Amino acid sequence: MIAALYVDPAGVYSNLAGVEVWDEARDARRYAGPWPVVAHPPCQRWGRFWHGSPRKPHQYKLGDDGGCFNAALASVRRWGGVLEHPADSKAWAAHGLTAPARAGGWVAADQHGGGACYVEQGFYGHAARKGTWLYACRVTLPALRWGRGAQRLDPVMLARHGYEKARRKGMVAMVGGKNKTQIRNATPAEFRDLLLAMARGAV
Repeated sequence: MIAALYVDPAGVYSNLAGVEVWDEARDARRYAGPWPVVAHPPCQRWGRFWHGSPRKPHQYKLGDDGGCFNAALASVRRWGGVLEHPADSKAWAAHGLTAPARAGGWVAADQHGGGACYVEQGFYGHAARKGTWLYACRVTLPALRWGRGAQRLDPVMLARHGYEKARRKGMVAMVGGKNKTQIRNATPAEFRDLLLAMARGAV
């Protein structure tokens, strides 16, 4: 069994054999083992706009996630597995983790035997590059598809409005419509399978 922490109960981890889903209602902060984990703790208070929207900045405190990241990190260290967060997450520095290089490859992340890496989910089926940092502990650290993927621009937006606007809008905004947030946040099935395979090898 693998425990999938902080995931959408209707998302890609649902209804999978051998996967126990811990969603918001179940409160993954309370997970007490014994299975290895794949953790996707909320990132809103750790990212570029941790303080709130650019139109209404400083609504929130940095890292004010109710202890979700800290609990997820503790679960990975105790039970083995992997944690996923956006690249450049401020949670890394706040928890004393070493940031990985964008060129790829695993680096020693802490004194607990954990490793960290930069990988783009675009190589695994996401519509955007979706730069991601992984933290893994008590698992074999696999070779992934390292490096930076090619920039993805919507051809219609590019033709109508030029490069700068197409770059600012991004692919997800163009293909997602009203579902762009859901598409942006979603984990591609191939990437999910990679994370589950890592967790299944926990010792």
